[in-house]
Amino acid sequence: MMPVITLTANPDATARSVIEQGLNGYNAQHVARDSRGLAVLVSDPETQDVPGGILGRTSLGICFIDAVFLPETLRGRDLGRRMMDEAEDEARRRGCRAIVLYTISFQAPGFYEKLGYRTFGTIDCLPPGITRHFMVKDLD
Repeated sequence: MMPVITLTANPDATARSVIEQGLNGYNAQHVARDSRGLAVLVSDPETQDVPGGILGRTSLGICFIDAVFLPETLRGRDLGRRMMDEAEDEARRRGCRAIVLYTISFQAPGFYEKLGYRTFGTIDCLPPGITRHFMVKDLD
């Protein structure tokens, strides 16, 4: 019988697990699994609430920054640079050679350039005039 292909925006937990475990098992045949989460959190010293920070991961000597957010009320205080410094320092401690991220043209490509990141690719998005910038910073 021919397998059925289904398109969905919300696969159930079992489907996710099968795919993730299958890929992880295949990868483990070639390299040791070393993927670790990485988060740099900004928190309110009184309430411990977290209004922003960085989410990412390290794997095979590369640090991937998946999300960076600071609310406007906290911008312009050097927190963004300090968060990125923390992520870079931890990536180095983990033996990473580079950090990779993407940002959108209306977000912060200039901010990352000031921190030493360089664009290695762009993709035009919708609506017209929006561009996704793929950026890297060597840590060696």
